[in-house]
Amino acid sequence: MKEIGHWINGKMVAGTSGKFADVFNPATGEVQARVALASVAELDAAVADAAIAQVKWGATNPQRRARVMMEMVRLLNRDMDALAEALSSEHGKTIPDAKGDIQRGLEVIEYCIGAPQMLKGEFTDSAGPGIDMYSMRQPLGVAAGITPFNFPAMIPMWKMGPALACGNAFILKPSERAPTVPLMLAALMKEAGLPDGVLQVINGDKVSVDAILDNPTIAGIGFVGSTPIAEYIYGRGCSNGKRVQCFGGAKNHMIIMPDADLDLAADALVGAGYGAAGERCMAISVAVPVGEETANALIEKLIPRIEKLKVGPYTSGNDVDYGPVVTAAAKANILRLVESGVADGAKLVVDGRGFKLQGYEDGFFVGPHLFDHVTTDMEIYRKEIFGPVLSVMRATTYEEALGYAMDNEYGNGTAIYTRDGDTARDFANRINVGMIGINVPIPVPLAYHTFGGWKKSSFGDLNQHGPDSFRFYTRTKTITARWPSGIKEGASLNFKPME
Repeated sequence: MKEIGHWINGKMVAGTSGKFADVFNPATGEVQARVALASVAELDAAVADAAIAQVKWGATNPQRRARVMMEMVRLLNRDMDALAEALSSEHGKTIPDAKGDIQRGLEVIEYCIGAPQMLKGEFTDSAGPGIDMYSMRQPLGVAAGITPFNFPAMIPMWKMGPALACGNAFILKPSERAPTVPLMLAALMKEAGLPDGVLQVINGDKVSVDAILDNPTIAGIGFVGSTPIAEYIYGRGCSNGKRVQCFGGAKNHMIIMPDADLDLAADALVGAGYGAAGERCMAISVAVPVGEETANALIEKLIPRIEKLKVGPYTSGNDVDYGPVVTAAAKANILRLVESGVADGAKLVVDGRGFKLQGYEDGFFVGPHLFDHVTTDMEIYRKEIFGPVLSVMRATTYEEALGYAMDNEYGNGTAIYTRDGDTARDFANRINVGMIGINVPIPVPLAYHTFGGWKKSSFGDLNQHGPDSFRFYTRTKTITARWPSGIKEGASLNFKPME
Protein backbone atom coordinates (compact mmCIF):
# COMPACT_ATOMS: atom_id res chain seq x y z
CA MET A 1 0.00 0.00 0.00
CA LYS A 2 1.35 3.41 -0.99
CA GLU A 3 2.15 5.66 1.98
CA ILE A 4 2.08 9.44 1.62
CA GLY A 5 4.17 11.55 3.97
CA HIS A 6 4.98 15.25 4.26
CA TRP A 7 7.03 17.84 2.36
CA ILE A 8 9.63 19.18 4.79
CA ASN A 9 12.70 21.28 3.99
CA GLY A 10 12.50 20.63 0.28
CA LYS A 11 11.90 16.87 0.22
CA MET A 12 9.37 14.16 0.92
CA VAL A 13 9.67 12.62 4.37
CA ALA A 14 7.78 9.80 6.05
CA GLY A 15 5.50 10.54 8.95
CA THR A 16 6.67 9.56 12.42
CA SER A 17 3.42 9.71 14.41
CA GLY A 18 2.34 6.19 13.47
CA LYS A 19 -1.12 7.52 12.58
CA PHE A 20 -2.55 7.30 9.07
CA ALA A 21 -5.77 8.05 7.19
CA ASP A 22 -7.10 6.17 4.19
CA VAL A 23 -7.09 7.86 0.79
CA PHE A 24 -9.90 6.44 -1.35
CA ASN A 25 -10.52 6.08 -5.03
CA PRO A 26 -14.04 7.57 -4.99
CA ALA A 27 -15.01 5.78 -8.19
CA THR A 28 -14.38 2.29 -6.82
CA GLY A 29 -14.58 2.84 -3.08
CA GLU A 30 -11.17 1.18 -2.70
CA VAL A 31 -8.38 2.48 -0.48
CA GLN A 32 -5.57 3.49 -2.83
CA ALA A 33 -3.09 4.94 -0.31
CA ARG A 34 -2.48 5.84 3.31
CA VAL A 35 -1.52 9.37 4.29
CA ALA A 36 0.48 10.12 7.42
CA LEU A 37 -1.16 12.29 10.07
CA ALA A 38 1.36 14.56 11.73
CA SER A 39 1.81 14.86 15.47
CA VAL A 40 2.13 18.18 17.29
CA ALA A 41 5.88 17.62 17.50
CA GLU A 42 6.14 17.12 13.73
CA LEU A 43 4.14 20.25 13.04
CA ASP A 44 6.12 22.35 15.51
CA ALA A 45 9.43 21.16 14.07
CA ALA A 46 8.33 22.07 10.53
CA VAL A 47 7.29 25.52 11.73
CA ALA A 48 10.62 26.06 13.48
CA ASP A 49 12.51 25.17 10.29
CA ALA A 50 10.23 27.42 8.24
CA ALA A 51 10.90 30.35 10.56
CA ILE A 52 14.65 29.95 9.98
CA ALA A 53 14.22 29.75 6.20
CA GLN A 54 11.88 32.75 6.16
CA VAL A 55 14.54 35.19 7.33
CA LYS A 56 16.52 34.96 4.10
CA TRP A 57 13.42 34.60 1.92
CA GLY A 58 11.82 37.67 3.49
CA ALA A 59 14.99 39.65 2.79
CA THR A 60 14.94 38.59 -0.87
CA ASN A 61 13.75 41.48 -2.99
CA PRO A 62 10.18 41.26 -4.35
CA GLN A 63 11.33 41.09 -7.96
CA ARG A 64 13.32 37.90 -7.32
CA ARG A 65 10.41 36.39 -5.43
CA ALA A 66 8.19 37.26 -8.40
CA ARG A 67 10.55 35.37 -10.71
CA VAL A 68 9.85 32.21 -8.72
CA MET A 69 6.14 32.78 -9.33
CA MET A 70 6.81 33.34 -13.02
CA GLU A 71 8.66 30.05 -13.30
CA MET A 72 5.93 28.31 -11.30
CA VAL A 73 3.39 29.35 -13.92
CA ARG A 74 5.51 27.70 -16.62
CA LEU A 75 5.86 24.50 -14.62
CA LEU A 76 2.14 24.32 -13.87
CA ASN A 77 1.38 24.53 -17.58
CA ARG A 78 4.03 21.91 -18.30
CA ASP A 79 2.64 19.46 -15.75
CA MET A 80 -1.06 20.24 -16.17
CA ASP A 81 -1.98 16.73 -17.37
CA ALA A 82 -0.13 14.94 -14.56
CA LEU A 83 -1.61 17.24 -11.92
CA ALA A 84 -5.13 16.76 -13.29
CA GLU A 85 -4.75 12.97 -13.34
CA ALA A 86 -3.60 12.90 -9.71
CA LEU A 87 -6.33 15.30 -8.66
CA SER A 88 -9.12 13.33 -10.35
CA SER A 89 -7.92 10.01 -8.96
CA GLU A 90 -8.34 11.21 -5.36
CA HIS A 91 -11.21 13.68 -5.65
CA GLY A 92 -13.23 12.02 -8.41
CA LYS A 93 -13.95 15.10 -10.54
CA THR A 94 -13.60 14.88 -14.30
CA ILE A 95 -10.30 15.75 -15.99
CA PRO A 96 -11.65 18.97 -17.58
CA ASP A 97 -12.97 20.04 -14.17
CA ALA A 98 -9.64 19.16 -12.55
CA LYS A 99 -7.81 21.28 -15.12
CA GLY A 100 -10.16 24.15 -14.32
CA ASP A 101 -9.27 23.71 -10.64
CA ILE A 102 -5.57 23.97 -11.48
CA GLN A 103 -6.04 26.85 -13.93
CA ARG A 104 -7.86 29.01 -11.37
CA GLY A 105 -5.00 28.46 -8.94
CA LEU A 106 -2.44 29.17 -11.65
CA GLU A 107 -4.10 32.53 -12.32
CA VAL A 108 -3.47 33.60 -8.73
CA ILE A 109 0.19 32.61 -9.10
CA GLU A 110 0.24 34.79 -12.25
CA TYR A 111 -1.20 37.67 -10.24
CA CYS A 112 1.58 37.20 -7.68
CA ILE A 113 4.15 38.01 -10.36
CA GLY A 114 3.05 41.60 -9.68
CA ALA A 115 4.39 41.45 -6.12
CA PRO A 116 6.88 44.32 -6.64
CA GLN A 117 3.98 46.63 -7.52
CA MET A 118 1.64 45.30 -4.82
CA LEU A 119 4.25 45.65 -2.07
CA LYS A 120 5.15 49.25 -2.82
CA GLY A 121 4.59 51.56 0.15
CA GLU A 122 3.62 55.23 0.30
CA PHE A 123 5.83 58.31 0.60
CA THR A 124 5.20 61.90 1.61
CA ASP A 125 8.01 64.37 1.05
CA SER A 126 8.21 67.25 3.53
CA ALA A 127 5.35 66.13 5.75
CA GLY A 128 6.79 68.70 8.16
CA PRO A 129 9.92 70.86 8.38
CA GLY A 130 12.68 68.52 7.25
CA ILE A 131 10.38 65.56 7.85
CA ASP A 132 9.65 62.74 5.39
CA MET A 133 7.03 60.07 6.06
CA TYR A 134 6.78 56.71 4.37
CA SER A 135 5.34 53.24 4.82
CA MET A 136 6.48 49.76 3.93
CA ARG A 137 4.74 46.40 3.76
CA GLN A 138 6.64 43.61 5.49
CA PRO A 139 5.85 39.89 5.76
CA LEU A 140 4.13 38.42 8.79
CA GLY A 141 6.86 35.78 9.14
CA VAL A 142 5.31 32.31 9.10
CA ALA A 143 1.74 31.89 7.83
CA ALA A 144 -0.40 28.77 7.44
CA GLY A 145 -3.22 27.53 5.23
CA ILE A 146 -5.79 24.85 6.05
CA THR A 147 -7.44 23.85 2.79
CA PRO A 148 -10.36 21.59 1.78
CA PHE A 149 -10.71 18.45 -0.34
CA ASN A 150 -12.92 19.90 -3.06
CA PHE A 151 -10.24 22.10 -4.68
CA PRO A 152 -6.92 20.34 -3.96
CA ALA A 153 -4.97 22.60 -6.35
CA MET A 154 -6.79 25.91 -6.54
CA ILE A 155 -7.20 26.82 -2.89
CA PRO A 156 -3.68 25.79 -1.81
CA MET A 157 -2.37 28.07 -4.57
CA TRP A 158 -4.75 30.84 -3.51
CA LYS A 159 -3.17 30.65 -0.07
CA MET A 160 0.49 29.86 -0.72
CA GLY A 161 0.98 32.13 -3.73
CA PRO A 162 0.34 35.52 -2.11
CA ALA A 163 1.88 34.41 1.20
CA LEU A 164 5.15 33.41 -0.46
CA ALA A 165 5.21 36.40 -2.81
CA CYS A 166 4.95 38.65 0.24
CA GLY A 167 8.06 37.05 1.74
CA ASN A 168 6.48 34.73 4.27
CA ALA A 169 7.25 31.10 4.93
CA PHE A 170 4.13 28.99 4.57
CA ILE A 171 2.76 25.89 6.29
CA LEU A 172 0.14 24.13 4.18
CA LYS A 173 -2.18 21.63 5.85
CA PRO A 174 -4.26 20.21 2.96
CA SER A 175 -7.19 17.85 3.25
CA GLU A 176 -6.11 14.33 4.10
CA ARG A 177 -8.72 13.10 1.58
CA ALA A 178 -6.78 14.48 -1.42
CA PRO A 179 -3.14 14.97 -0.37
CA THR A 180 -1.17 14.20 -3.53
CA VAL A 181 -1.59 17.38 -5.58
CA PRO A 182 -0.54 19.75 -2.76
CA LEU A 183 2.68 17.74 -2.43
CA MET A 184 3.22 17.94 -6.18
CA LEU A 185 2.75 21.72 -6.00
CA ALA A 186 5.41 21.93 -3.30
CA ALA A 187 7.87 20.02 -5.48
CA LEU A 188 7.12 22.37 -8.38
CA MET A 189 7.73 25.39 -6.15
CA LYS A 190 11.16 23.99 -5.29
CA GLU A 191 11.88 23.45 -8.98
CA ALA A 192 10.77 27.02 -9.63
CA GLY A 193 13.46 28.27 -7.26
CA LEU A 194 11.79 28.49 -3.86
CA PRO A 195 14.38 27.83 -1.12
CA ASP A 196 14.02 24.72 1.01
CA GLY A 197 11.98 25.15 4.17
CA VAL A 198 10.03 28.19 2.99
CA LEU A 199 7.07 25.97 2.02
CA GLN A 200 6.22 23.01 4.25
CA VAL A 201 3.30 20.66 3.56
CA ILE A 202 2.04 18.86 6.64
CA ASN A 203 -0.67 16.25 6.26
CA GLY A 204 -2.85 15.73 9.28
CA ASP A 205 -6.19 15.83 11.02
CA LYS A 206 -7.61 17.93 13.89
CA VAL A 207 -4.40 17.37 15.87
CA SER A 208 -2.44 19.23 13.21
CA VAL A 209 -5.09 21.93 12.90
CA ASP A 210 -5.02 22.63 16.63
CA ALA A 211 -1.22 22.63 16.58
CA ILE A 212 -1.32 25.32 13.88
CA LEU A 213 -3.82 27.35 15.88
CA ASP A 214 -1.72 27.15 19.03
CA ASN A 215 1.79 27.46 17.61
CA PRO A 216 3.11 30.87 18.72
CA THR A 217 5.36 31.31 15.66
CA ILE A 218 2.51 31.18 13.14
CA ALA A 219 1.26 34.74 12.71
CA GLY A 220 -1.53 34.31 10.15
CA ILE A 221 -3.93 31.54 9.14
CA GLY A 222 -6.20 31.09 6.13
CA PHE A 223 -8.95 28.46 6.08
CA VAL A 224 -11.61 27.21 3.67
CA GLY A 225 -14.18 24.61 4.74
CA SER A 226 -17.50 24.28 6.55
CA THR A 227 -18.96 27.10 8.64
CA PRO A 228 -18.80 25.31 12.03
CA ILE A 229 -15.09 24.61 11.55
CA ALA A 230 -14.52 28.11 10.19
CA GLU A 231 -16.05 29.56 13.36
CA TYR A 232 -13.89 27.29 15.50
CA ILE A 233 -10.65 28.15 13.70
CA TYR A 234 -11.44 31.86 13.64
CA GLY A 235 -12.26 31.97 17.34
CA ARG A 236 -9.31 29.92 18.54
CA GLY A 237 -6.85 31.53 16.15
CA CYS A 238 -7.87 35.07 17.06
CA SER A 239 -7.78 34.28 20.77
CA ASN A 240 -4.15 33.24 20.24
CA GLY A 241 -3.37 36.62 18.71
CA LYS A 242 -3.19 35.50 15.08
CA ARG A 243 -4.46 37.18 11.95
CA VAL A 244 -7.18 34.83 10.64
CA GLN A 245 -9.38 34.65 7.53
CA CYS A 246 -11.92 31.83 7.33
CA PHE A 247 -14.36 30.98 4.56
CA GLY A 248 -17.23 28.67 5.37
CA GLY A 249 -20.35 27.16 3.88
CA ALA A 250 -22.88 28.47 1.38
CA LYS A 251 -26.43 28.25 0.13
CA ASN A 252 -26.28 30.08 -3.17
CA HIS A 253 -29.49 31.30 -4.79
CA MET A 254 -30.18 32.10 -8.44
CA ILE A 255 -33.20 34.29 -9.15
CA ILE A 256 -34.81 33.76 -12.55
CA MET A 257 -36.96 36.69 -13.65
CA PRO A 258 -39.91 36.31 -16.08
CA ASP A 259 -37.96 38.16 -18.77
CA ALA A 260 -34.91 35.87 -18.54
CA ASP A 261 -33.72 33.66 -21.37
CA LEU A 262 -34.87 30.38 -19.83
CA ASP A 263 -32.66 28.22 -22.01
CA LEU A 264 -29.60 30.12 -20.81
CA ALA A 265 -30.86 29.99 -17.23
CA ALA A 266 -31.54 26.24 -17.38
CA ASP A 267 -28.11 25.52 -18.86
CA ALA A 268 -26.52 27.69 -16.18
CA LEU A 269 -28.38 25.93 -13.38
CA VAL A 270 -27.37 22.49 -14.60
CA GLY A 271 -23.71 23.48 -14.85
CA ALA A 272 -23.64 25.39 -11.57
CA GLY A 273 -25.76 22.91 -9.64
CA TYR A 274 -24.31 19.58 -10.74
CA GLY A 275 -20.73 20.30 -11.80
CA ALA A 276 -18.17 18.52 -9.59
CA ALA A 277 -21.15 16.59 -8.14
CA GLY A 278 -22.20 19.80 -6.38
CA GLU A 279 -19.07 19.78 -4.21
CA ARG A 280 -18.38 23.49 -4.67
CA CYS A 281 -18.88 26.34 -2.21
CA MET A 282 -20.01 28.45 -5.19
CA ALA A 283 -22.47 25.88 -6.54
CA ILE A 284 -25.99 27.12 -7.15
CA SER A 285 -28.17 24.92 -4.97
CA VAL A 286 -31.38 27.00 -4.94
CA ALA A 287 -33.23 28.26 -8.02
CA VAL A 288 -35.87 30.93 -7.38
CA PRO A 289 -38.10 31.51 -10.41
CA VAL A 290 -40.42 34.50 -10.13
CA GLY A 291 -44.01 33.69 -11.05
CA GLU A 292 -45.76 30.38 -11.63
CA GLU A 293 -45.43 30.62 -15.40
CA THR A 294 -41.67 31.13 -15.10
CA ALA A 295 -41.37 28.28 -12.60
CA ASN A 296 -43.33 25.80 -14.71
CA ALA A 297 -41.40 26.67 -17.86
CA LEU A 298 -38.07 26.44 -16.04
CA ILE A 299 -38.89 23.01 -14.57
CA GLU A 300 -39.92 21.83 -18.03
CA LYS A 301 -36.53 22.85 -19.41
CA LEU A 302 -34.52 21.52 -16.47
CA ILE A 303 -35.90 17.97 -16.36
CA PRO A 304 -34.57 16.71 -19.72
CA ARG A 305 -31.22 18.42 -19.19
CA ILE A 306 -30.77 16.81 -15.79
CA GLU A 307 -31.98 13.39 -16.92
CA LYS A 308 -29.35 13.44 -19.69
CA LEU A 309 -26.46 14.02 -17.30
CA LYS A 310 -23.83 11.30 -17.49
CA VAL A 311 -22.36 10.23 -14.17
CA GLY A 312 -19.24 8.08 -14.05
CA PRO A 313 -15.51 7.77 -13.33
CA TYR A 314 -13.12 10.40 -14.64
CA THR A 315 -11.39 7.66 -16.64
CA SER A 316 -14.37 7.65 -19.02
CA GLY A 317 -13.09 10.94 -20.45
CA ASN A 318 -15.45 13.38 -22.13
CA ASP A 319 -18.39 10.98 -21.83
CA VAL A 320 -18.87 11.98 -18.17
CA ASP A 321 -20.45 15.18 -16.84
CA TYR A 322 -19.60 14.61 -13.20
CA GLY A 323 -18.02 11.94 -11.04
CA PRO A 324 -18.49 10.52 -7.53
CA VAL A 325 -18.56 12.44 -4.28
CA VAL A 326 -15.47 12.20 -2.13
CA THR A 327 -16.38 9.60 0.53
CA ALA A 328 -19.04 7.06 1.46
CA ALA A 329 -20.00 9.29 4.39
CA ALA A 330 -20.59 12.22 2.04
CA LYS A 331 -22.81 10.04 -0.15
CA ALA A 332 -24.80 8.81 2.83
CA ASN A 333 -25.36 12.36 4.10
CA ILE A 334 -26.56 13.58 0.70
CA LEU A 335 -29.05 10.73 0.39
CA ARG A 336 -30.25 11.30 3.96
CA LEU A 337 -30.98 14.92 3.13
CA VAL A 338 -32.82 13.87 -0.03
CA GLU A 339 -35.02 11.59 2.07
CA SER A 340 -35.69 14.45 4.48
CA GLY A 341 -36.83 16.61 1.56
CA VAL A 342 -39.31 13.97 0.48
CA ALA A 343 -40.53 13.56 4.06
CA ASP A 344 -40.94 17.32 4.45
CA GLY A 345 -43.20 17.52 1.39
CA ALA A 346 -40.94 18.80 -1.38
CA LYS A 347 -41.70 17.36 -4.80
CA LEU A 348 -38.84 15.19 -6.07
CA VAL A 349 -39.07 15.87 -9.80
CA VAL A 350 -35.86 14.05 -10.77
CA ASP A 351 -35.07 11.14 -8.46
CA GLY A 352 -31.46 9.95 -8.44
CA ARG A 353 -31.72 7.75 -5.36
CA GLY A 354 -31.62 4.50 -7.28
CA PHE A 355 -28.57 5.39 -9.35
CA LYS A 356 -26.13 2.49 -9.82
CA LEU A 357 -23.16 2.33 -12.14
CA GLN A 358 -22.35 -1.11 -13.50
CA GLY A 359 -18.87 -2.16 -12.51
CA TYR A 360 -18.62 0.62 -9.92
CA GLU A 361 -21.25 -0.47 -7.43
CA ASP A 362 -18.98 0.32 -4.48
CA GLY A 363 -18.10 3.80 -5.76
CA PHE A 364 -19.42 6.96 -4.14
CA PHE A 365 -21.70 7.96 -7.01
CA VAL A 366 -24.87 9.96 -6.42
CA GLY A 367 -27.43 10.46 -9.17
CA PRO A 368 -28.78 13.95 -9.92
CA HIS A 369 -31.80 15.17 -7.95
CA LEU A 370 -34.22 18.02 -8.59
CA PHE A 371 -36.73 19.23 -6.00
CA ASP A 372 -39.65 21.57 -6.62
CA HIS A 373 -41.85 23.44 -4.14
CA VAL A 374 -39.10 23.70 -1.55
CA THR A 375 -39.78 25.98 1.43
CA THR A 376 -37.53 27.73 3.92
CA ASP A 377 -38.42 25.44 6.83
CA MET A 378 -37.16 22.30 5.09
CA GLU A 379 -33.81 20.78 6.03
CA ILE A 380 -32.78 20.54 2.37
CA TYR A 381 -33.02 24.33 2.26
CA ARG A 382 -31.43 25.09 5.60
CA LYS A 383 -28.42 22.76 5.21
CA GLU A 384 -25.58 22.93 2.70
CA ILE A 385 -26.03 19.61 0.91
CA PHE A 386 -22.73 19.67 -1.02
CA GLY A 387 -24.04 17.19 -3.55
CA PRO A 388 -25.87 16.98 -6.90
CA VAL A 389 -29.17 18.30 -5.57
CA LEU A 390 -30.95 21.40 -6.91
CA SER A 391 -33.92 22.89 -5.08
CA VAL A 392 -36.54 25.11 -6.73
CA MET A 393 -38.31 27.63 -4.52
CA ARG A 394 -41.17 29.45 -6.20
CA ALA A 395 -41.57 33.18 -5.58
CA THR A 396 -44.56 35.33 -6.50
CA THR A 397 -42.60 38.57 -6.81
CA TYR A 398 -39.06 39.82 -7.23
CA GLU A 399 -39.13 41.18 -3.66
CA GLU A 400 -40.08 37.77 -2.31
CA ALA A 401 -37.26 36.11 -4.27
CA LEU A 402 -34.78 38.73 -3.08
CA GLY A 403 -35.89 38.12 0.50
CA TYR A 404 -35.09 34.41 0.31
CA ALA A 405 -31.45 35.13 -0.51
CA MET A 406 -31.15 38.06 1.90
CA ASP A 407 -32.69 36.21 4.86
CA ASN A 408 -30.51 33.12 4.44
CA GLU A 409 -27.71 32.82 6.99
CA TYR A 410 -25.11 32.27 4.26
CA GLY A 411 -23.86 34.95 1.90
CA ASN A 412 -21.21 33.47 -0.36
CA GLY A 413 -22.50 33.88 -3.92
CA THR A 414 -25.73 34.58 -5.72
CA ALA A 415 -26.97 35.27 -9.25
CA ILE A 416 -29.86 36.74 -11.18
CA TYR A 417 -30.95 36.01 -14.74
CA THR A 418 -32.79 38.90 -16.36
CA ARG A 419 -32.76 41.12 -19.43
CA ASP A 420 -33.71 44.18 -17.38
CA GLY A 421 -30.84 46.45 -16.37
CA ASP A 422 -32.80 48.22 -13.62
CA THR A 423 -33.62 44.91 -11.92
CA ALA A 424 -30.04 43.71 -12.23
CA ARG A 425 -28.68 46.97 -10.80
CA ASP A 426 -31.14 46.91 -7.91
CA PHE A 427 -30.20 43.30 -7.17
CA ALA A 428 -26.46 44.04 -7.18
CA ASN A 429 -26.89 47.06 -4.91
CA ARG A 430 -29.27 45.60 -2.35
CA ILE A 431 -28.31 41.95 -1.94
CA ASN A 432 -26.30 41.18 1.21
CA VAL A 433 -24.05 38.59 -0.44
CA GLY A 434 -20.34 38.87 -1.22
CA MET A 435 -20.17 37.74 -4.86
CA ILE A 436 -22.86 38.56 -7.40
CA GLY A 437 -23.53 37.13 -10.85
CA ILE A 438 -25.68 38.94 -13.39
CA ASN A 439 -26.48 36.36 -16.05
CA VAL A 440 -23.39 34.56 -14.69
CA PRO A 441 -24.15 31.42 -12.64
CA ILE A 442 -20.94 31.00 -10.60
CA PRO A 443 -19.55 34.50 -10.01
CA VAL A 444 -16.03 33.57 -8.92
CA PRO A 445 -13.95 36.73 -9.48
CA LEU A 446 -10.76 36.65 -11.50
CA ALA A 447 -7.46 36.61 -9.63
CA TYR A 448 -6.95 40.37 -9.63
CA HIS A 449 -10.26 40.93 -7.84
CA THR A 450 -11.03 39.62 -4.37
CA PHE A 451 -12.98 36.47 -3.43
CA GLY A 452 -15.09 36.34 -0.29
CA GLY A 453 -18.59 35.95 1.08
CA TRP A 454 -20.66 37.69 3.73
CA LYS A 455 -22.61 36.59 6.79
CA LYS A 456 -21.81 33.02 7.92
CA SER A 457 -19.83 32.32 4.78
CA SER A 458 -16.85 34.42 5.86
CA PHE A 459 -15.01 35.34 9.05
CA GLY A 460 -12.36 38.04 9.05
CA ASP A 461 -11.87 41.45 7.49
CA LEU A 462 -9.88 40.55 4.37
CA ASN A 463 -10.70 38.23 1.49
CA GLN A 464 -8.80 35.76 -0.69
CA HIS A 465 -6.60 36.70 -3.66
CA GLY A 466 -6.52 40.10 -5.33
CA PRO A 467 -5.20 43.13 -3.40
CA ASP A 468 -6.68 41.82 -0.13
CA SER A 469 -4.31 38.85 -0.16
CA PHE A 470 -1.26 41.13 -0.13
CA ARG A 471 -2.79 43.14 2.71
CA PHE A 472 -3.53 39.99 4.69
CA TYR A 473 -0.05 38.49 4.41
CA THR A 474 1.83 41.69 5.27
CA ARG A 475 2.04 44.22 8.08
CA THR A 476 2.32 47.93 7.40
CA LYS A 477 5.14 49.83 9.05
CA THR A 478 5.11 53.64 8.94
CA ILE A 479 8.32 55.65 9.34
CA THR A 480 8.65 59.32 10.22
CA ALA A 481 12.17 60.59 9.43
CA ARG A 482 13.58 63.99 10.23
CA TRP A 483 16.76 65.49 8.80
CA PRO A 484 17.17 68.76 10.75
CA SER A 485 19.55 70.55 8.35
CA GLY A 486 20.62 72.97 11.05
CA ILE A 487 17.20 73.39 12.68
CA LYS A 488 17.60 73.60 16.47
CA GLU A 489 14.71 73.25 18.90
CA GLY A 490 14.64 73.02 22.63
CA ALA A 491 12.95 70.18 24.44
CA SER A 492 9.15 70.29 24.35
CA LEU A 493 6.72 68.30 26.45
CA ASN A 494 3.74 69.32 24.35
CA PHE A 495 2.10 67.16 21.68
CA LYS A 496 2.13 69.39 18.65
CA PRO A 497 1.66 69.18 14.89
CA MET A 498 4.65 68.75 12.60
CA GLU A 499 4.04 71.76 10.44
